[in-house]
Amino acid sequence: MAVKIVRQPKKIALIGAPSSAAAFSAGSEKAPAALRAAGLAEKLQGIGYELVDYGDCAPRLFADDEEHRRARNLPEIVAGLNDLKTRAELAVKSGALVLVLGGDCAQVIGLLTGVRRYYKHVNLLWFDRDADLNTPASTPSGRIDGMVVAHIIGRGAPELVRFWSEAPLVREPDVTLYGIERLDPPEQEFLSKSPMRHIDAADIQAKGVHKAAHDALAQVHADARDFVLHLDTDVIAQEEFPAVNVPGSGGLDFEAVRASLVEFAKHKNLLGLDVAQYNPEKDPDGSGAKKLIHVLVEALSARFESLNAPAAEAAADPAELPPSETTA
Repeated sequence: MAVKIVRQPKKIALIGAPSSAAAFSAGSEKAPAALRAAGLAEKLQGIGYELVDYGDCAPRLFADDEEHRRARNLPEIVAGLNDLKTRAELAVKSGALVLVLGGDCAQVIGLLTGVRRYYKHVNLLWFDRDADLNTPASTPSGRIDGMVVAHIIGRGAPELVRFWSEAPLVREPDVTLYGIERLDPPEQEFLSKSPMRHIDAADIQAKGVHKAAHDALAQVHADARDFVLHLDTDVIAQEEFPAVNVPGSGGLDFEAVRASLVEFAKHKNLLGLDVAQYNPEKDPDGSGAKKLIHVLVEALSARFESLNAPAAEAAADPAELPPSETTA
C-alpha cells in the first residue's frame, strides 16, 4: 500500500497480545496484564515518550489439543494473530515504534504482518535461545512456539505460512538468529544449509556483547533496511530469570541481554519489538516483571536519547552556540 509513514521518534504504540495458545505451558497469556500492572507504561512516559495504548487482544489459551499433535491449537493461534494484525497495522501506520507485550512467540507473526502492510521488505532479528525452526513434520512437541521462525520463512502449516498472502513473511537471508544455543537435530541440519545468519550465545560471550550486537545489526542490514526485533525472555539465564515457560541451563546473563537490547533499540530503522515467554505464574512476587521492565525501559531510554538528541541540537539557535560550534 502506497502510504507515506512519517516516523515519530517520541512515540510508542503499545499492544497486548495475551496468548499461550502456541506455548509449551499455560501462564504467558497473563504477561501483558502483569507488565502493565508493574508500571511499564508509566515508566515509558517518564522517559518522555508519548504512549498510545491500543489495548489487549482477546486472550488465547494453552490447550493440549491431542487431536492435532503435529500443530496444536492452530485455530486459536490464527484467531489471535488476526486480532493483533489489525491493531499492529494501525500502530505501524501512526509512525510510532510498536511494542507488543506478548505471551507466546507466535504473536510476532501478527506484528510482522502489520509491518508488511506498509513496508515491502522487512528483516527480522530473532533474540532467542531457540531457533524455532521445527515444522509439523519434524516437531518433537507439536507446539507452534517451537516452529515460529520456520513459518515466518514459509515452511510449515498452511494456516500460518499463508497468513501473509505473499509468503514468505520474511526471507531466509533477511533473518538473523541471536543468542541461540538449543537446536534440535532437524533444526541444526536445516540451519547448516540455510542462508539464514546466526550468532550463538557462545559467540556473544567470546566476541563481547558490543561487537556481537553490531555484527547482528550488520547481518540484518539495519543501516539500509527496516527490521523487527523479537525478544524471547528464555534467552536470559535461568538463575537470573526463571519466570519462563522453557527454562534450562545456560543462556545469557542479564547484563548481556541489557547491553544487546540497548544497541538494537537505538537503531533508527527498528520498526517494532515484541516481548515473549514471560510467565507471571512462575513469578509470584513480581520480581521478574520488575527486572524485565527495567531492561526494556533502559533500552528504550537509550533509543529516546539517541533519536531525539540530534533533533534537539538541530533546533538550537546557532547564534546562541559558541563560535567553535557554528563554524566549520
